[in-house]
Amino acid sequence: MKVLSITILAAASALAVSAAPAFADVACNDEGDCWHVKERHNYKPEFKIQVHPEDWKWEEAEEKRHRWREHDGRGYWRNGLWIEF
Repeated sequence: MKVLSITILAAASALAVSAAPAFADVACNDEGDCWHVKERHNYKPEFKIQVHPEDWKWEEAEEKRHRWREHDGRGYWRNGLWIEF
């Protein structure tokens, strides 16, 4: 029983160490649309996208300007449409 407990504990520890850290940075366009990104993209400067760390929040004074617009896949929001790349 003791050996089984040690084996299970060792397996659980190995799994926890090998798990990749999850992140979801926040991307926002110049129109105030913000969404979470699961991968780090290199947006072209003409897209006017700013990428912030996952714990970023807009300031209270900017609340009326920003809004969450989540979407799956690779792309960005422009003029209210999701543009995939």
